[in-house]
Amino acid sequence: MSGRRRALLLVAALLAGFALVVPLALALDRPREAASATAMVGGPAPALAGTTLDGGHLDLVELRGSVVLVNVWASWCAPCREEMPLLVETARQWGPQGLRVVGIDVNDDDDDAREFLAGVGGTPFPSVVDADGRLAVEWGTTGVPETFVVDRDGAVVARRVGAVSAAWLAEEVLPLLEGA
Repeated sequence: MSGRRRALLLVAALLAGFALVVPLALALDRPREAASATAMVGGPAPALAGTTLDGGHLDLVELRGSVVLVNVWASWCAPCREEMPLLVETARQWGPQGLRVVGIDVNDDDDDAREFLAGVGGTPFPSVVDADGRLAVEWGTTGVPETFVVDRDGAVVARRVGAVSAAWLAEEVLPLLEGA
């Protein structure tokens, strides 16, 4: 067998192996993603307290009795930038019905975060500064953005890995507001 033919057979065998391994790896990764989306759901919300981007202080415990949407975001995150206008509008629209929206600004520069928020209409909700990512880790996040719905009793009832949509918010949050 010639060297060229042997090389072609080796390349073909490697490509065939790759074609089998990639779909398997993707299939095995899907359950982990689905599991991470439901992790913590049904359990108590982790602690969330700290200084906010506007210099205030927030403690999730003080919001007990309200439905709370906790969004983990950063100004450098493209999907976060895309979803933030929807979160701003959701906070304004559903705030009078009892929804409290809270952000965790993770691994971000405070000035960049404030500038970004000013560009999407200001800060209708507080965002806790999480410069070292400690809070995001305590919430079990696997990346940004991630969003959690906390019911009036302080339990996590829904989790979204990735950007939220208006449909997801309506499905997960509105029933809790209407049930008051």
